[in-house]
Amino acid sequence: MTLQIEVCLDSVASARAAAAGGAQRVELCDNLLEGGTTPSLGMIRAVREAVELGLMVMIRPRGGDFCYSEDEFRAMCLDVEAARQAGANGVVFGILTPEGDVDVARCRTLIEQAGGLPVTFHRAFDMCRDPFAALDDLIELGVSRVLTSGQEASAFEGAPLLQQLLVRAAGRISIMPGGGVERSAPRLLPLLTGYGAGISEIHVAAMGWCDSPMQYRNPRVFMGGSLRPPEYGRPETSAASLLALREALR
Repeated sequence: MTLQIEVCLDSVASARAAAAGGAQRVELCDNLLEGGTTPSLGMIRAVREAVELGLMVMIRPRGGDFCYSEDEFRAMCLDVEAARQAGANGVVFGILTPEGDVDVARCRTLIEQAGGLPVTFHRAFDMCRDPFAALDDLIELGVSRVLTSGQEASAFEGAPLLQQLLVRAAGRISIMPGGGVERSAPRLLPLLTGYGAGISEIHVAAMGWCDSPMQYRNPRVFMGGSLRPPEYGRPETSAASLLALREALR
């Protein structure tokens, strides 16, 4: 089985770079520095027009935790419908209860709203109090895949839990490692071989830096807080980084 590469990104330019770098699928987000939030409808449509890759759309109304108000949940329902109508091939979300469990009822509602599209439960999974109970809930819900770092800062550090999740999943749901995978994949994937159905897909960022075309620059004004890139440049998916990753995995 060919290893599938999903790239997390936030722009048309990055989607084109992902395609050039050999990715099979993208996870389209906004606000990557917040861990990803729902992209605009215009961005979804623009990426859909630009590339033929699989297009998974993040459904997350804000940064922070994954316990949402009724208003936020209503927005998520509307965003799932909008993403589906805009040509998404699937949606990505995660909702937890205050106790740290999967919010099964709300997830079921969003799955129904997706109308049969594949669903990824994102790294809200890494904030669950019991990963095995959470995995069982997601399997019962019919979720296609879970994106996880094994509840550690990186997937490499979380490899022991990833091994256990693969065994428990037994091929009923895809376990997709994410979190520093582009740096650790050649070391990580051998650690996961032989467990359950194994790994068939990975989630990477593969970011480079794109400098601004602005010639005039005002160094005294900043548009955001301290945790932001400079105004005159932005992170962007690097086709070269993806090609290098694919070469390293051969």
